[in-house]
Formats: sequence, C-alpha cells, structure tokens
Amino acid sequence: MKKEIIFAAVIALVTVFASCDKEEGDGGVVLPTNLVTNINVNEGDVSVQASAQNANFYTIIFIENGQETSIESNDGTATYSFSNSGTYQVKSRAHVTHDDYIEKIDEVTVVVDNSVLGQIPTTGYETPMTYPGYSLVWNDEFDGTSLSSDWVHEIGNGQAQGIPGWGNNELQYYQDDNTQVVGGYCIITAKEENQSGYSYTSSRIKTQGIKSFQKGRIDIRAALPQGKGIWPALWMLGDNISSVGWPSCGEIDIMEMIGGAGNDETIYGTVHWSDQGSHAEYGGSSTLSSGIYADEFHVFSIIWDDTQIRWLRDDVEFNVINITGQELTEFHQNFFFIFNIAVGGNWPGSPDATTSFPQHMAVDYVRVFQ
Repeated sequence: MKKEIIFAAVIALVTVFASCDKEEGDGGVVLPTNLVTNINVNEGDVSVQASAQNANFYTIIFIENGQETSIESNDGTATYSFSNSGTYQVKSRAHVTHDDYIEKIDEVTVVVDNSVLGQIPTTGYETPMTYPGYSLVWNDEFDGTSLSSDWVHEIGNGQAQGIPGWGNNELQYYQDDNTQVVGGYCIITAKEENQSGYSYTSSRIKTQGIKSFQKGRIDIRAALPQGKGIWPALWMLGDNISSVGWPSCGEIDIMEMIGGAGNDETIYGTVHWSDQGSHAEYGGSSTLSSGIYADEFHVFSIIWDDTQIRWLRDDVEFNVINITGQELTEFHQNFFFIFNIAVGGNWPGSPDATTSFPQHMAVDYVRVFQ
C-alpha cells in the first residue's frame, strides 16, 4: 500500500580468519575447518548462522560502539539488534574448546529508521472506500504534512474546561506538539516529560464545531500504543455538550483500550447517556486471539442507524445496542470526533515501571459513509 515502509540493509562481508597457535600434527588440538557464515539483516536485527567442520560449539560476537556482546551457541545461530545505522563487525568463532577455535570476521552495514515512522507498523487490516448503499460524505486520509482545518486541539489538563483531569484524574498535559501528520498518518504521541506541572504530555484533537455527523458507517484504521496506564481512544460526543453537559449530550466510544499486560489485546466499544438524570452506559469488548493491538493496524467501525449502533473490529461485530428507547434520544443527533491518548486516570491506573515511553497511536484514515 502507499504507506508501506521498506528498510534497506546491506551486508558488506570482509572476512578474516584467525586461530590459536596450535596446529594439527604438533600433538595439539585439531581445530575446526571450513568456517562459513550466513548473515541476514532486517532493519537493525542481524541474524548469524555459522557452521564449520569438527566444531563443538560457536561464539558469535557483535561489536557496537566499542562494546562486545558475546552469544555462545551450540548450533551456530545468534541474533542481535543494533540500535543505530552504521557498519559493524561480527566475529564468529568455531570452537573445539573455549581457547581453541578459528575465527571469521564479517562487516555488516545496517540502516535503522529511528524516526517516528520507524516505530509504526506497516501491516494490518484495511477497509474499502465504497460500500453498497452508502456514499462517502467525509474522510481524512492524513496525506498532508499537518492537520486539516477540520481539526482543532484541546490544550491542558481540563482546568480551562472546568473539568480538571478531564473528569477522570488523568495525568497528562495535552499540547499540539504531540501530534504529527507524516507518511500518510496522524500520529499522536504520549511522552514522559514535564509540562506545566504535569509529568506526561500527549495530544487530543477534535472536530467540534467543524464536522459532526448523525448515523451512517464510520471506519477508523489505527495502530494503538501499549503499556500500563496508556489509554488511547477514538470517540464521539454530542454537538450539544456545551448546552446540556455530559452525559446528557451522549458519548459514543468507537474504540478505547487500557494498556498493560493482559490488556493490550482488548479494546472496548461503549455508549454513555443520561437516564432520568443518572449516568448510564452500555458496552462490549473485542480481544485478539494472538498478539496485541500495537502489532499492526486494525479498523474500528460503527454502523449507526435509526434503531441501533453496532461495533465492529476488522468487520467482525462485537457489540450492539438498540437505541429506540425513549431514554436514548441522545443518539439521534449530531456527534463530533475526538482522538487522544490519555495517560493514567481512574480506569487504566497510572503508568508503572513496565511502561515505556514514548507511545504512539497512528491513525491511517477516518471515513464517514451515509
């Protein structure tokens, strides 16, 4: 597809053979012979397969920035990940004993993409631009270099809106610097950094007052972040939130995830509304059979009509609600989009020692069909 990233890697082989000073016929050890290495490079990952005659075991030594990493192997296989682009030496030794071996030195040149695009998956599920019985009424493919005029940023931690912590005791400070449009993606990044008295930063973008929709099919293709305390969301709020407040405006969570071990593979689809003045909600979840949502792109969808809202992940339905009830009138009005990564909060809890930063949510497209 147009956004596929191809990493280049070149193997330049410079071979040097060495051995200890014992020679066959001197009453010493008979050394291995015919040491051969096959080397594969995938971005920064270098895999070695060494073989030799009469070898008892092997040592593969990867040298990066003057530091040696030695991997002892019975079958001659070893893998190492270089962190930066460059040309590095790899020493392969075929041993009879620890001190009796022959050695071959290879040079490998690797190209590592350490930009934000290098941290975004390149595979995953996709959906079409057309559906029978629907017309595409609005979409954003994020093909430019900045957000379109359909989006605005929320700034801060909610104080300016009168809801500190965004009503959930969240820990991040939202700022526009944490949003990039690059490579055909809108990328929101959560970082561990100090800003305005908060220990984390992120971004929250919305179409409020610009683009809002009622009913239809909505597809959002995205790759998610991961980790304890990480809370990505692709969701919608009713246009009348400024006059009636939440939850009377209604909320449609197309996708939410609370990260961490045991959670990175599950997303949630939920609605919130006011039932006789009290907060009501209804939701369901979708768990991957293998892997986590950060591994590749998935498409998170709702199909919304006069009688129900259905949630789909990769075109498989996982939740549905009937919206014909008198108390569910919120879901018969216009809603606008919000995309964000929250850090911490009542639901996911705070990050811990297992959480790594930065974390990214990459949105490939959002499409509205009616």
